[in-house]
Amino acid sequence: MSETAAGARGRSIRAVPPGGTEDRQHTEHGLERKQQLLDAAAELFADRGYGATRIVDICAAAGVAKGLFYWYFPTKSDLFVELVRTMRHRLRRAQGKAMAPDDDAPTRVAQGAAESVRFMAAHAGYFALLDVERADPEIAHVLDEGAGVYFSDVRRLVAEGQAAGTIPDGETDLLTVGVLGAVSSFSNSFRNGRIDPTIDVDALADFVAGWVARALR
Repeated sequence: MSETAAGARGRSIRAVPPGGTEDRQHTEHGLERKQQLLDAAAELFADRGYGATRIVDICAAAGVAKGLFYWYFPTKSDLFVELVRTMRHRLRRAQGKAMAPDDDAPTRVAQGAAESVRFMAAHAGYFALLDVERADPEIAHVLDEGAGVYFSDVRRLVAEGQAAGTIPDGETDLLTVGVLGAVSSFSNSFRNGRIDPTIDVDALADFVAGWVARALR
């Protein structure tokens, strides 16, 4: 799904006029200010929830004037969309770096799954926020968009493995859902203290990688 398609099933994001905020966003100082707002919002959303967090609260936490918020984000919803997409890009970059390009498809899927577990543990507050806010119709469309991106990423690798004979033929979609479900379920349980506290995140990541690799072979 296109990264610019957020308006297809929810609130559309307004275009930026030529010479307007887009130019400001691409300066080093502008990007830093924008990231300050995103970081402050992420902490407040995780602590208070999306609905209870006001724009003025985000500005105060970021140490910027309220007018600057609107320089970058027309609405709080636009900021949330940007935050979700930024985190999604970071996770996908981390997954890509963890995958050895010469390894076979099931190994790369397992490597990506392990890195996903580590990333989700490192950003536990953010992912806990998504668990709570997923049903909010104002932001559900961007979460659905992200789910589709992750599904496509894993499905492409599963199909590659099936074509190469390293993953058995079968229901490609079901195998994809199984991989995503394992990462999500183990990460959620770790985040909520339902896993033995003596198991650290690296041990859990290795366990999930092994689980996924065995399921695909």
